[in-house]
Amino acid sequence: MDLEQFDALRTPEGSAALDAAARVAGGDPLTAAAALRSAGVPAGLAAAALTQAELRRRAAGKFGPAARGMFLTRAGLEQATRGVVARRRAERLRAAGVATLADLGCGLGADALAAARAGIRVYGVEADPLTAAMAAANAQAAGLADLFTVECGDATAFDVTRVGGVFCDPARRKAGTGRRIFDPNAYSPPWDFVTGLAERVPHTVVKVAPGLDHALIPAGAEAEWVSVDGDLVEAALWCGALAGVPRRATLLREKDGPLVNASGRAGAPFYQLTGSGDAEAPVGRPRRFLYDPDPAVVRAHLVAELAGVLDATLADPSIAYLYGDEARPTPFARCLEITDVLPFSLKRLRALLRERRVGRAEILKRGSALEPEKLRRDLKLAGSEAASLVLTRVAGAPTVLVCRPLPA
Repeated sequence: MDLEQFDALRTPEGSAALDAAARVAGGDPLTAAAALRSAGVPAGLAAAALTQAELRRRAAGKFGPAARGMFLTRAGLEQATRGVVARRRAERLRAAGVATLADLGCGLGADALAAARAGIRVYGVEADPLTAAMAAANAQAAGLADLFTVECGDATAFDVTRVGGVFCDPARRKAGTGRRIFDPNAYSPPWDFVTGLAERVPHTVVKVAPGLDHALIPAGAEAEWVSVDGDLVEAALWCGALAGVPRRATLLREKDGPLVNASGRAGAPFYQLTGSGDAEAPVGRPRRFLYDPDPAVVRAHLVAELAGVLDATLADPSIAYLYGDEARPTPFARCLEITDVLPFSLKRLRALLRERRVGRAEILKRGSALEPEKLRRDLKLAGSEAASLVLTRVAGAPTVLVCRPLPA
């Protein structure tokens, strides 16, 4: 899509085309296009409207009902922050006293809109003209145009002395190709500019890839990893006055049902585990229960802190599985009961599962080179029972744990 096509969607005819496209989206694209053309919608406008309708349908998982009125690009939607994450970040900024915020590289406006809904005045800067126009339209559609305004320009040229806080989500994909950029120095804005913001603005937050090397974390910054319903979705650096702890793992939930924390209390909207990020958990033998930590805990290097909460140990110092004598409720790890601990042997494992009449097996792994699907084929499972198989190492030796999941 280009600006001319976007402007056409903003006309009364474009709005009618979007409404018609929403009614036929999700099915066969050729049938949907034919339906719009038969209704008198020009081919170019029909194609643009159908693209928006399909993107809005996909965006519902990130933005909920608000997606129905948003303007989107494929790349922008893929890179946009999930609504539940953006809301939590906005709440934290507001609680820290941030009243004005610059969103440098605001994209389609997901984070800026969440901040505006929290009552923060947001100044967005976006280098791409089409994306900037869409962000402004999204602010208008949300009724937040008085709190979120967008300018098309260079994020590095924005006068940050105008605001009390800065949020920056540097582009981590190559313009034109969409390929991921793994070298932070090739981000846009560049990494040295991004990390230098903390020296200029007292409240600075930088969104980064979950795979960020801990060695790149600026001194004094808090590094937070965030998961949603068990999926690791992003990391963020909280700098200056916003830094509370060295490392934080935050668990959010979009699906129904309350989380339960380590003390068994249910109903909190999010859970957080904090620590230094460099503690080491004790090592011992496998015990009755295995805990598979949430990926945010693992990436934040907080497995040792979780071990302390659960009175658990590692069986191998380099493998992030924890073992305990009790099944303690926690949102930070999934718990399985271990029935068998075997040195890995395909023949022996196949015989055991045949004896147990296991026909369905979940296969988890850490520290193993085995391919789960190939192992599944080699096991030739048959039977009515189910089991969880954990491929790992114990004291450096390849090991398989036969387990049964416990209720959440």
